Amino acid sequence: MAILRPFRGYRPLPQYAAEVASKPYDVLSSEEARTEARGKPLSFLHVGKPEIDLPPEMDLYDERVYQKGRHNLQGLIREGILRQDDRPCFYVYSQTMGNHTQYGIVGCASVSEYLDNTIKKHELTRKEKEDDRTRHVEVTGAHTGPIFLTYRSVPAIDGIVEEVCTGRPVYDFRAEDGIGHRLWVIEDEETKERLEREFQNVPNFYVADGHHRSAAAARVGKEMADRNPSHTGEEEYNFFLAVLFPSTQLRILDYNRVVKDLNGRSREEFLKELGASFEVRPSSAPVSPSRKGEIGMYLPPHWYTLRALPGREHDSDPVARLEVSLLEREVLGPLLGIEDPRTSKRIDFVGGIRGLAELQKRVDSGEMAVAFALFPTSIDELLAIADAGKIMPPKSTWFEPKLRDGMVIHTLT
Repeated sequence: MAILRPFRGYRPLPQYAAEVASKPYDVLSSEEARTEARGKPLSFLHVGKPEIDLPPEMDLYDERVYQKGRHNLQGLIREGILRQDDRPCFYVYSQTMGNHTQYGIVGCASVSEYLDNTIKKHELTRKEKEDDRTRHVEVTGAHTGPIFLTYRSVPAIDGIVEEVCTGRPVYDFRAEDGIGHRLWVIEDEETKERLEREFQNVPNFYVADGHHRSAAAARVGKEMADRNPSHTGEEEYNFFLAVLFPSTQLRILDYNRVVKDLNGRSREEFLKELGASFEVRPSSAPVSPSRKGEIGMYLPPHWYTLRALPGREHDSDPVARLEVSLLEREVLGPLLGIEDPRTSKRIDFVGGIRGLAELQKRVDSGEMAVAFALFPTSIDELLAIADAGKIMPPKSTWFEPKLRDGMVIHTLT
């Protein structure tokens, strides 16, 4: 069974929701966040990325950064911008991007189920990022950004969500990036009980996005439990903020790569060596891969289509079948000398939402030498890999639209 329970969320008063809600902390650099939050004192970026209110030269992991985040969160509560619901609630959070709308249930997932792998993962975390979010949770005393979870669709749960969404949302706004956000509050006891019962029949949740946040929430929860001689398992620190979407509603975009150099090879040498693994075809236009086994590459002055030769694709292992694995196996490691993309400083990752033009821009600027556009990982591949207990290569999935921080906050006490 998988546990999802209601909680007394802190959330903005309706008139402030659009001003408070912000992009998640990990999709913006500190400089980008400073720019985005300029002139927006209520933006939740002041809580999620509090370094924007401190001198730019300060270390991101300085204790004063976390204390500033706590100060800013408490300020929003003290000023009445955020208020806590009187009783435990579930919430329905919908996002509309273009003609696509997805509906998620906001609730609290279980730390113990994260630790026993009832909540399944598909990525490793980086220590410094996990430590950062752990300290952020400890100091603020809150889960300020939700973990994006998914589950295999259940018609009864879909039906409950449809019923709730016939009512009027408490928030309904369109952010500056054009994405629409709506929130409904589920206070009705009978509806909450139905949801809890239905989720008890769901065998597993899956972390779609937010591996560092979920790992941090679990660490803090376990540490607080270990320190509490009166621990019961019902304390708020045993649960963490999540939004659960049925897998049928999710969209995964491509997650692309740019590399700083050709590892000592000339352009001509690199193209020749690629021919051992791929059919290499020049293109007069940017290449967005149209099927599995195909990779787009920008190597000035041309774009190319790389199509894997027979035998280069793997069918037996769900991780090996991914295009990110194909690129690592045939190009990044043997040709470009990047053995561990998680730690190498010669590679960077570009979310598909930025488009192929961003890849070409990074190369044409001279910052990077070559770019690779990848065919997106599917949600079925993600679930299969998590079910098999395997780990995807880093930056294999880019979900859109992104959840906004500051819509609902869960406190640990």
